[in-house]
Amino acid sequence: MQPSNPHILKLDQFLTELNQFDLVIDVRSPAEFALDHIPGAVNYPVLSNEERIQIGTLYKQVSPFAAKKLGAALVSRNIANHLENHLLDLPREWRPLIYCWRGGERSGAFTHILNRIGWKAKQLEGGYQGFRRTVIDGLEEAAKQYTFLVVCGMTGSGKTRILQEAQKLGAQVLDLEALAIHRGSVLGNEPNIEQPSQKGFETELWNAFRTLDPSKTVLVESESKKVGGVHIPDALMEKIRNGACIELRSSTQTRVSWLIREYHHFLSDTDNFKAKLALLTAHYGKVQIAKWNEAIDAGHFPELVEELLVKHYDPSYQSSIVRNFPQYKIENFVQLEDDGDEAFANAAKAIVEKLKTS
Repeated sequence: MQPSNPHILKLDQFLTELNQFDLVIDVRSPAEFALDHIPGAVNYPVLSNEERIQIGTLYKQVSPFAAKKLGAALVSRNIANHLENHLLDLPREWRPLIYCWRGGERSGAFTHILNRIGWKAKQLEGGYQGFRRTVIDGLEEAAKQYTFLVVCGMTGSGKTRILQEAQKLGAQVLDLEALAIHRGSVLGNEPNIEQPSQKGFETELWNAFRTLDPSKTVLVESESKKVGGVHIPDALMEKIRNGACIELRSSTQTRVSWLIREYHHFLSDTDNFKAKLALLTAHYGKVQIAKWNEAIDAGHFPELVEELLVKHYDPSYQSSIVRNFPQYKIENFVQLEDDGDEAFANAAKAIVEKLKTS
């Protein structure tokens, strides 16, 4: 029987011991790291993007032995660079957790060297793939454990701001749009910020649930299955859609004012605004899109926003809310009087009071 490796952190110990490490080190290539990684991890790659491709090609076209020889040279050189550039000033008590794709060669080499130096480094069993299984299992469990109160409301009613205000009042909040880095409509991408990958989004979701108490109801905004380019896992989406609903209502004038404040970047970057509206050509035709572009050029933003609400967003909301949220009831609502700070605070307080009785 093989003795267990004391430098391996078993996957079933990962969640209970994660916070005991001073640093989580992802030694995969920058491209792998960018797609998804353990929250809070730093990327100290032992093979660059180009080197990883080079080794993979050598493995397939020449031999595994040739690949291992060159790989060992590159990995050793890169680990030395990380030691010199990042680790020399760290004390003996420093404890890192290290992982690669499957918990194999790359993380094993780094872990071995750090332990030979005298640090108590550990290697994550199963690497990123093991962590990925933890995320998938965790999200499936969250869909079973948590209950949700869904804040509904037409576009521009300030649902995201309400979630923020409710969180200040102590409510548990799951802000899907913040995690997805997208506001959930054709105009919803955040300027100059890319959305996470699907796996990255699911990791952020998983991490958000780690801070929530399943014995308490969670406030969440009504969303479609897709938030920009990422989708909410099916089991979680179904649980949210079957949650109790409360509608946030506000006047068209208030919604127009709020949207102009929230999407002010389109007022200065009008080419981007036009490019987004062009995505609606199939729905409304080139003539309508041209009229909206003329309104942009003329600076008639309040009139344009109101027309977009009345013609596009409001009908879409009204046709989908009852279909997708079976517990939606028209009489269960909170009124937002205007788009001022006090109005949002008052509406959030009213929702939190309803949350206590849900």
